[in-house]
Amino acid sequence: MEAARLLVKALEAEGVQYVFGIPGEENIHFVDALNDSSIRYILVRHEQGAAFMAEMYGRLTGKAGVASATLGPGAINLQLGVADATTNSTPVVAITAQVGLDRIYKESHQVVDLVSLFRPITKWADLVPAAEALPEMLRKAFKTAQTERPGAVYLAIPEDVEAAEVSGELAPLRVNTVRPVDPSPGQVARAADVLAHAQQPIILAGHGATRAGAGASLVRFSERLGLPVATTFNGKGVFPDDHPHALGAVGFMRHDYVNFGFDEADVLISVGYELQEFDPVKINPHGDKKIIHIHQSPAEVDDHYPVDVGIQGDISRSLDALGAAVDRRFTLNGTGEKIRTLIQEELEQAGAEDAFPMSPRRVVADIRAAMGRKDIVLADTGAVKMWMARMYPTYEPNTMIVSNGLSSMGFSVPGALAAKLAFPERKVLAATGDGAFLMNSQEIETAVRERIPMVVLVWVDDAYGLIEWKMDLELGRNSNIAFGNPDFVKYAESFGARGYRITAAAELLPTLRKALDDDTVSVIAVPVDYAANLELTDKLGELTGPF
Repeated sequence: MEAARLLVKALEAEGVQYVFGIPGEENIHFVDALNDSSIRYILVRHEQGAAFMAEMYGRLTGKAGVASATLGPGAINLQLGVADATTNSTPVVAITAQVGLDRIYKESHQVVDLVSLFRPITKWADLVPAAEALPEMLRKAFKTAQTERPGAVYLAIPEDVEAAEVSGELAPLRVNTVRPVDPSPGQVARAADVLAHAQQPIILAGHGATRAGAGASLVRFSERLGLPVATTFNGKGVFPDDHPHALGAVGFMRHDYVNFGFDEADVLISVGYELQEFDPVKINPHGDKKIIHIHQSPAEVDDHYPVDVGIQGDISRSLDALGAAVDRRFTLNGTGEKIRTLIQEELEQAGAEDAFPMSPRRVVADIRAAMGRKDIVLADTGAVKMWMARMYPTYEPNTMIVSNGLSSMGFSVPGALAAKLAFPERKVLAATGDGAFLMNSQEIETAVRERIPMVVLVWVDDAYGLIEWKMDLELGRNSNIAFGNPDFVKYAESFGARGYRITAAAELLPTLRKALDDDTVSVIAVPVDYAANLELTDKLGELTGPF
């Protein structure tokens, strides 16, 4: 049996359904072997797109997404998406070709030390030294990617190893499932003692709570103890925004409404929060709050995140155990209701804004009106992310997705394709600025060719809007942020997709609904007036307390 076929059998044993990639001369045996398997190969237009697709598939399913590329430049092109996956704690297995073992040790065509390049951005990176090592190394790759704190792993397979003949007795290893770990009773008791002496605790739910599927336990815990809940941008949806205990999402560049809930708190119960999501100085500026850290992995060390009690183990079991150990119920002080009212008023006012180019607030309101509770929107990095993460109400986990680990631009279009593969019954929308859109817009052709329906909403301002916002805010002027754009309607149509251009505010919502209902790929270009950016930060900068 050819080693490439053993590799494919090992991928099938791991439950892999899709491999995203571009073939090269050095991995043609692997790509050919996939034709005789149950795995669907999604041919992409750039390896960066393949990595983002694998990342989004892994993020939404919890099963490692697989990205494939050839050696050298193909492998290097995967790196941004691989780093994004690791910083967003998302399981990905990246597999590339490498030159043969007979010349890897010397100066030779396309020889680059890929393992050394990938090692800093993965949980594990290695070269497969012999075909017989494939079953063990594939099992280790998936186990490493998917367990503890998830992340990306990388394997380089030399071309002579891939093409080698192996014994027919070699087979994939058995896939084992790791049992959830119960929390330490001693740590639960210590946390309960902290809460017994607390005045006004607050819960912060992060991406780890979403990954752990801890939403139901989080709601139970909040209701049992009478505690308000805020989420990070990456944690949006793990606690529904229409719940009476919801405070909304924290992480905006200015002191936002939700921050007042943290200002009043003396104890922070962080559930699945990771420092890469945002700097804890924003919610604990003096480092004086007592912190209970509940996660499957230990907390990172930070001056503004001094953990008093760490409960390490299955998050749902930890929340249930702590809830049962605390014999008191706190009284909500009304802050959460006022915060929800302020955000809701902004959305309602936005729905009535008829200015054109459109206010970003109105765009957010129309997206929310067009999408169902379980539909998925991916907000790309830039001003779009700030407006969506701050204002878009979210009711289910992983239904409003941002990159807040590495904050990579250009992930939303390839990510939307993978999201639709993961959940074909849901509507999927990529909300992206024009700058981020053109970084991976070529994957529209992939979606059209593979018949994967999705909608791309391009917020058009002919500039890198978030950088303009930051420059104006801190420098009082901006430079080197403006660019030109193609005709987005013709651009979409040239790929075989449908294109729409919004010419009045009233057109956006019906166009969104039509495009989302169509069984095809659509691109909608909407001109946006970002004058609201400075208006918002000026308003929040003057805010000393809305209550």
